[in-house]
Amino acid sequence: MNDPTAAKVAVTDDRLVVDLADGRTLSVPLTWYPRLLHGSDAERGNRQLLGDGYAIEWPDLDEHVGIEGLLAGRQSGESLISLKRWLAARAE
Repeated sequence: MNDPTAAKVAVTDDRLVVDLADGRTLSVPLTWYPRLLHGSDAERGNRQLLGDGYAIEWPDLDEHVGIEGLLAGRQSGESLISLKRWLAARAE
């Protein structure tokens, strides 16, 4: 069995939606990934699939989401302190 890979990604106002190459669709709350939640539409739209789709990267937000972690239900592991520092730097 092949590892799951992303084929298509969409970010709405409140969800991250990933269509997998095997036909499944994953949809998780955007609150799981605070950098995506706080990103602009342009920043959310600037994304790329890494490798053969094993992960998604948003370079403007310094966010990376692995497909295996998404399937396992793992949310962002960023600490609140780190997120606050990132938000403060964006406000400057």
